[in-house]
Amino acid sequence: MPVESSSSSGSRQTKQKRKSHSLSIRRTNSTEQDRSGLQRELLEGQDSKLPLSLRTNLLDLFSQIEREFENLYLENIELRREIESLNDRLAADGQAVEGTDLAKGALKTKASHSTSQLSQKLKTTYKASTSKPRSNSCHARVVGGSRNFNVTSWELWGGDSWIVSSFKATTSRAVCQLVKEYVGHRDGIWDLSATRAQPVVLGTASADHTAMLWSIETGKCLLKYLGHQGSVNSIKFHPSEQMALTASGDQTAHIWRYMVQLPTPQPVADTTTPCEDDVDSSDKDDADGDAEGPNDCPSVRVPTTTLRSHQGVVIAADWLVGGKQVVTASWDRAANLYDVETSELVHSLTGHDQELTHCCTHPNQRLVVTSSRDTTFRLWDFRDPSIHSVNVFQGHTDTVTSAVFTVGDNVVSGSDDRTVKVWDLKNMRSPIATIRTDSAVNRISVSVTQKIIALPHDNRQVRLFDMSGVRLARLPRSNRQGHRRMVCCSAWCEDNAACNLFTCGFDRQAIGWNINIPALLQEK
Repeated sequence: MPVESSSSSGSRQTKQKRKSHSLSIRRTNSTEQDRSGLQRELLEGQDSKLPLSLRTNLLDLFSQIEREFENLYLENIELRREIESLNDRLAADGQAVEGTDLAKGALKTKASHSTSQLSQKLKTTYKASTSKPRSNSCHARVVGGSRNFNVTSWELWGGDSWIVSSFKATTSRAVCQLVKEYVGHRDGIWDLSATRAQPVVLGTASADHTAMLWSIETGKCLLKYLGHQGSVNSIKFHPSEQMALTASGDQTAHIWRYMVQLPTPQPVADTTTPCEDDVDSSDKDDADGDAEGPNDCPSVRVPTTTLRSHQGVVIAADWLVGGKQVVTASWDRAANLYDVETSELVHSLTGHDQELTHCCTHPNQRLVVTSSRDTTFRLWDFRDPSIHSVNVFQGHTDTVTSAVFTVGDNVVSGSDDRTVKVWDLKNMRSPIATIRTDSAVNRISVSVTQKIIALPHDNRQVRLFDMSGVRLARLPRSNRQGHRRMVCCSAWCEDNAACNLFTCGFDRQAIGWNINIPALLQEK
């Protein structure tokens, strides 16, 4: 067998290096057609178990990705040039501020505001679409645009979080523990609350036309309510009896009784996580598929009482103190007061100029507050049977998504204008505190004893503030835990040892948290 000499081997290696270098130069300077042809030639010369046709298709796909990335890169460069030009013009006009980039701030503000409006339109359209019998797909067409968004795919996933992800805040040393995840709904969860009477369970209201009751300790579904024909938009429990009140897109509110048996609690693993500003490194969503609901969960199909009078979606409902009357809020711009025993309409509360978004009752007094898309919320006083006064609160610039009472004489309102305001019932002219955030605020809740405000956001975050507007913490959220879509609602349950705060969102899950309140207050 002939042996190759060392000089011949070195010469061959040199030729191979030159050939590789020439190929690299040719690929850099070639046209798109030459590049594709060269890549196919290289593929033919490589050893692979994949068929040549499959390798060619993969190569074509990677080429498309490369072209898209190049286009994005060029657009980014052009935007940076425009920003620098705008900064130069602002500096020449004497409007530039040292240490800040006004152009970037202005662009972020404008873009973030527009995405917030888009998120609100999609939420509204989706609630309307889920109020009808379900179909295989739901489409929401944005007004003024030509693009159709498949909402079941888009899932309202944080809206403008990608714009405001650079807003960082100080890290809190307080401890927030994610205790339990409640998974079983087939669509987004709009609302949740915990029972005030024993046994203490968690209730969730979903766009999948169902409401579910859960064991707080085990996360098991105890009961499913199937009486509504539309999206279930809210759920509240009777103050002393085992009765639930649900509002739906089928233009009705239902009162139904439940009986549940709590399972044996399981040991809870210690998953303590500091409440810090986790870097969101992924948009991973483990709930993209059609999650199967609990098959062995008992169900209730017939309500005890059906409340009918509204001409539009019933968006929220709540029990008045004592539990003998309920109030409902609707997109027909009215709130109705019903007698529970007779189901009769007692009062129709009108005055809002646009659709209502929420209603809430005072825990100790016959007071009702209604929120609306007309940027106001109204306080209705039923303490005197002969006089029903109303007061209008004006202070927001966009839809008021919710307004809730505290145990004292305060009302806390949240809005799509990204602010939360604290009001004194004795002085309604201006708020006593204003909290400014970077995302639209959904249905808020206030703890009873310490008056801590839990803010659920469109951008998947949940933040905690005190009544004076001081930020206490942000619940941990990363690609491993927390909500992966818009957070719709928060609810406190301070009497429960395992979980004292619950949140739900459009990732089809509810989460139970254990908040170390003494540590939060120590941080102030």
